[in-house]
Amino acid sequence: MTPPSPRADELAPPVAWSWGQAGLGLVYALPAVLVAPHDPLAGLAVAVGVIPATLVPLRPARRERVFVLLVGLVAGFSIFLGSLVAGTPALAVVSIFALAVATAVASSSPARRLAPMSLTLGLPLVGAGLSESGPRDGLVAAGLIMAGSSYAWAVSLLWPSRPAGSRPRRTPPPRAVALRYGVQIGSAAAAAAALGFASGLDHPGWPVIAALLVSRPDTDALHARATGRAVSVLAGSLVACGLAAVHPSNALIGALAAVTLACAAATLGSRWYVTPAFTTTLVLSLLLADGGQSSSYWFLERTGQTLVGIALALLASWVARQSVRPRASAG
Repeated sequence: MTPPSPRADELAPPVAWSWGQAGLGLVYALPAVLVAPHDPLAGLAVAVGVIPATLVPLRPARRERVFVLLVGLVAGFSIFLGSLVAGTPALAVVSIFALAVATAVASSSPARRLAPMSLTLGLPLVGAGLSESGPRDGLVAAGLIMAGSSYAWAVSLLWPSRPAGSRPRRTPPPRAVALRYGVQIGSAAAAAAALGFASGLDHPGWPVIAALLVSRPDTDALHARATGRAVSVLAGSLVACGLAAVHPSNALIGALAAVTLACAAATLGSRWYVTPAFTTTLVLSLLLADGGQSSSYWFLERTGQTLVGIALALLASWVARQSVRPRASAG
């Protein structure tokens, strides 16, 4: 029997590095670097606005780079959608479950277009919208992301085109499988939202984000992402809180935004899930610059809520596997 060919992600190095992508990330960070010396809070907000665009690899053909705008649109709309129900916890819990099931089922359609992106990016960012205090804040966050993505798209056009390699075509899962997976992630997200709101903390959406971002149909991928996110969020939290403890200058905060975005872009091809280290560094630095709470408060909330979300994703996956085994045995 011929052994199966390894997947592309299995061939990737644990932590990859691309100097071209790093340079792109630095250019994406330029507005934040220019704003931070005058207003560090605004500079960090601008840096957070380009995060979705930074996490999109540069497409070979210029005409394909409009995809960055689409990513910004999906990300911004998702956050705003979450902010619409953030003020009503019961509605938020029901909504995130229904959206998870509907998006997963839509991903099984042969005519799917935005469904895969909505499942992997949009749905977690609906969870991020649950941390907004209302639609107005959600609209501001969405505007920042869409503005950042528009700037990133314009910048990406300065990079020359190059020959495009063949991308593997993904086969959509059967509808029954997609429905079962939707119920699995919907249950994890709904439970995470309920616990997030019940905790009374500032960001009830954080465990929802963690649960949805680590969830994968494949158990090995789920475990790898769960471990990677836990370690990466811990590392990013330590960097942000450690830097805040030394009271950095405004210029240093701008440099932090540049280095963080460059590293996030450069390591996109990594097999390990290292991205949360960079996003956590920026998000926590933004909250710490606001001065509302102490470093220890944000550290414990970020890491604690993340671990709760990961645990719920693992539990939902285990329950889903147990429910399938009796049917397989009967068959």
